[in-house]
Amino acid sequence: MKKTLYPKFILAYFIFGMFSFIIVTTFVPNMTREHLVRSKAETLYREASLISSTYASSLYASETDLETVKTHLDLLALHLDSTIRIINPSGRLVLDTDAPLDVDKEVMVEDFDPTAAGSSYYMVNDFFGNFGSDMLSVFFPITADYLVKGYVVIHCDMATIQQSCNSLLNISYITLAVLLLLSLIILIFFTEIVYVPLRKITYATEQYANGNMHYEFQVDSDDEIGYLAACLSYMASQIAGAEDDQKKFVANVSHDFRSPLTSIRGYLEAMLDGTIPPEMHEKYLNIVLNETERLTKLTNSLLSLNNLNTKGMLLDPTDFDINGIIRSTAAAFEGTCRAKTIAIEMILTGDKMYVHADMEKIQQVLYNLLDNAIKFSHHDSVIKVETSVKKSKLFVSVKDTGIGIPKEDLKLIWDRFYKSDLSRGRDKKGTGLGLSIVKEIINCHGEHINVISTVGVGSEFILSLPMSDRDDEED
Repeated sequence: MKKTLYPKFILAYFIFGMFSFIIVTTFVPNMTREHLVRSKAETLYREASLISSTYASSLYASETDLETVKTHLDLLALHLDSTIRIINPSGRLVLDTDAPLDVDKEVMVEDFDPTAAGSSYYMVNDFFGNFGSDMLSVFFPITADYLVKGYVVIHCDMATIQQSCNSLLNISYITLAVLLLLSLIILIFFTEIVYVPLRKITYATEQYANGNMHYEFQVDSDDEIGYLAACLSYMASQIAGAEDDQKKFVANVSHDFRSPLTSIRGYLEAMLDGTIPPEMHEKYLNIVLNETERLTKLTNSLLSLNNLNTKGMLLDPTDFDINGIIRSTAAAFEGTCRAKTIAIEMILTGDKMYVHADMEKIQQVLYNLLDNAIKFSHHDSVIKVETSVKKSKLFVSVKDTGIGIPKEDLKLIWDRFYKSDLSRGRDKKGTGLGLSIVKEIINCHGEHINVISTVGVGSEFILSLPMSDRDDEED
């Protein structure tokens, strides 16, 4: 079974929540309680110190009476929400803010021991059995003439401190709940912006791995995940396009090979079985010869494309006169032009114009362009071949007044085996590879070729070539 990341994130979230709850419910209460007890003890200790140095000292020095001291301590005890006592070292209760003043009644704190708190200045217990619940008790000695005359003891009910502790714990619990809620929101947010797109990408990758290159998906995100999804989708579309081109290529090659082979087979069988009489053999043998030439041309075109796909590795650039190549290439179509009464008009810059390129490949480009121009031109028309120089580039234009190319086909004419609907009726012997070869050759030279065409008016192909540094006067 395939494991996914999402359950791990859910598990991590619950582990985070569980440990947070354990920490808050186990450690935080004790820490909060200890903090509040210590803080309260420090406050009461300071008050006990002040009482010892003022009211209690005056009382033991007979500078004030017991009633006056109790009146003041009652008010202070009310303010501190505590009980203030003055106890003699023997444990006799001198003053208690929770009880009325009665000098005739002796009250003793049994087993009173001011050292019971040890090194601390406070203790939490029932204060030697004097209270029914735990109290926070703070001691401070009353001294006179370097002798301890008694102790100021302040008691605070632990229930009050526990109540404050509970209030703070409620804040902690609410904070924990808010944090868990926020982390849940973050988890949901993470699910929407990370996990869901990642699942889409993973599923798309599985589809592509299974060969379904036409599977489409979309991730609406402007971050790295969106960029990854877009790149993956683009890669798949390119691979799918390449596969479609490959299938189309094989289908076109099969069709273009099958047609002449079927024709050759049919004519030869007809001659062998006597369907075609001997006196007609020469005529049909010439047809068979033309079909074999068509197959040879198709094979050579395929080999040319295969070699040109090496991105210029087979180029042999030299300095040559492009005007001479144009003239010789045009001369090769003299018979074809005479048959269609087509004239080739050459408007060439200078007598000689040197360019730096592969002469044979450029001659093939010119041959293919002129062959197309003648093939799709009307009878009694003119084809113009013109050269011009701009900066360090030579531009060659081949312009005809033929059937033209539809606007929607202009981007497709460079594809292998592509033939526009207008050309299918005229170009029955064409392979659909001529312009593909032209494009590949020009690209191998690092140059450009463009086309301008209007249906019913004609087409113009313009290509660029690098000028040579050679001086014309050297020849």
